[in-house]
Amino acid sequence: MGVRHLKTAALVANTAINQKVSDIVKGVIDDIRANGDRAVRQYSEKFDKWSPPSFRLTEDQIQECISKVPPQTIADIKEAQKNVRTFAEAQRASIKDFEIEIQPGVFLGQRNNPISTAGAYIPGGRYPLLASAHMTILTAKVAGVKHVIACTPPISGHIPNATVAAAHFAGADEIFLLGGTQAIAAMALGTESVKKVDFIAGPGNPFVAEAKRQLFGEIGIDLLAGPTEVLIVADEYADPFTVATDLLSQAEHGPDSPAVLITTSEDVGRQTIKYADQILKDMPTAELAGTSWRDYGEVVVVDSLDEAYELADVYSSEHVQILTQKPREALEKMRNYGSLFLGEKTCVSYGDKVCTHALLCIRSRFIWFQVLRYHSALEQITSSPHVKRVDIPADCGLAST
Repeated sequence: MGVRHLKTAALVANTAINQKVSDIVKGVIDDIRANGDRAVRQYSEKFDKWSPPSFRLTEDQIQECISKVPPQTIADIKEAQKNVRTFAEAQRASIKDFEIEIQPGVFLGQRNNPISTAGAYIPGGRYPLLASAHMTILTAKVAGVKHVIACTPPISGHIPNATVAAAHFAGADEIFLLGGTQAIAAMALGTESVKKVDFIAGPGNPFVAEAKRQLFGEIGIDLLAGPTEVLIVADEYADPFTVATDLLSQAEHGPDSPAVLITTSEDVGRQTIKYADQILKDMPTAELAGTSWRDYGEVVVVDSLDEAYELADVYSSEHVQILTQKPREALEKMRNYGSLFLGEKTCVSYGDKVCTHALLCIRSRFIWFQVLRYHSALEQITSSPHVKRVDIPADCGLAST
């Protein structure tokens, strides 16, 4: 395989930073385990400078939040949730309970039972990422989860009204203005005011991901999500400006969001780099997008599309866009991706809101976590053998005596 890098990532994961995060998270969890709400409030004040009389929003407070959201935003939320709900309902319909008779009179079966109580974490420390409400709360409700608790952090000391609206319309039974490790620990362990959940879903920063990792086993989790990722496979016919725009639209999610281009055209690769630099000059989120592009952006040139698909499978990215003349070829030639977006008109920013719910992963870990979040809201139960009355031979079981 002829692989040439026009741009390489300047940074890789730093394990020393990860250990520091792990130690901080463990301290917070241990404190909340011992001291409940008092510790939750202490860490909310420390990390988010947020200490309202109650972290749980009342129905009146929720309605007040909704009243402050522009009508067009409300309409957009409902349209996106209608699409996500339709897709989730189709997924639910595809998951079947069954019972088979494997031998005369011996029956085995499988049932998919909804989890009783689930926690949904909706990140938003920098921006309101309300789409996570569609992807966690709504899908859990379609799966039949009876009680869903939503947690989302304040943004610079303010309530994220649009996120609250999205959580409410998605069907959250309780909404808490609470973020970070303290939110995950409160839901996982239970406190005086937060009901213990059986399962937690949703993305978040490294502290949220580490909290989920440490609490896994006491509760179930969807997966260990890393920073959002985008990878674009492009041929010589792709528009470099479109490629650059779509890469940066995901790079702006955080300072460590990988944005990778694999192309068969060196010209497309070089033009993409040029346009990305130009766009960043006037981009409102240039501080974050520029940091990600500088430190984690890559442009790779290969000799053929088959090599591009093979390399893309190695990356195993969360979002993969195919900007080629025959984008549907990727369906047959690729296996490892969270969501696949086919064609120039199907960018990640549109596709995540149109019908599907994103799968968050960490590159190579995707090979082990290739599951849809929707299925996480179901417990798959295999029934014990059910034996009907049958005639048993007289010598049955003699070999074991």
